Amino acid sequence: MPMSQSIFTILLGGELSPTERLRSAISGSRFIAADGGMRHAAALGVVPELWVGDFDSTPPDLEGTFPDVPKQPYPAAKAATDGEIAVAEAIARGARRLVLAGALSGERSDHALQHLLYAVSLAEQGFDILLTSGTEEAVPLLAGSIALDLPKNSLFSVSGFSELHGLFIENARYPLADFHLPFGSSRTISNVAEGKVRFTLGSGRAIILARPYDLSGV
Repeated sequence: MPMSQSIFTILLGGELSPTERLRSAISGSRFIAADGGMRHAAALGVVPELWVGDFDSTPPDLEGTFPDVPKQPYPAAKAATDGEIAVAEAIARGARRLVLAGALSGERSDHALQHLLYAVSLAEQGFDILLTSGTEEAVPLLAGSIALDLPKNSLFSVSGFSELHGLFIENARYPLADFHLPFGSSRTISNVAEGKVRFTLGSGRAIILARPYDLSGV
């Protein structure tokens, strides 16, 4: 597929499985690696156009694997994460869609949580955002409607980052219509897709977490 000038994949330091859905999501993308996220480049068969970070989590042998990728170092005492710096560089290069690969798992739960919060903030600024580990995906849900093409019987959840009003979930085992979700409620955790699921939200901020390879909803 021809490369799109406005789609960027940010390689982050969390776990990443090169699944079919992941490869489809990044097809035609441009790539920027954030520090140790460069280790995913070889597994995906890609060469990023930029490598940013303080390089505190980069194994020495990795630098020799990609000697021609331009590096943009930042001090360890910087005021933003390597991932946020990489996203800023992508936006400066014209990004409108951002795939945050390696954003959802790993040893640092604080980083994973920050990626989710940052994704919602980016969505509010008008960017199209997907977070993925290859086996798990997340998409911000704001006021409006979106549809996710999920395998039948796969699991998904909606986690509210605020009180939610006017929530509709269609084509799921547990549909909702004009639902009010109090902040902190677990009511929308562990639903099951019947195929492409449609979400509509009147007001609030949320994240949809989907597990397209987890068919335990059968």
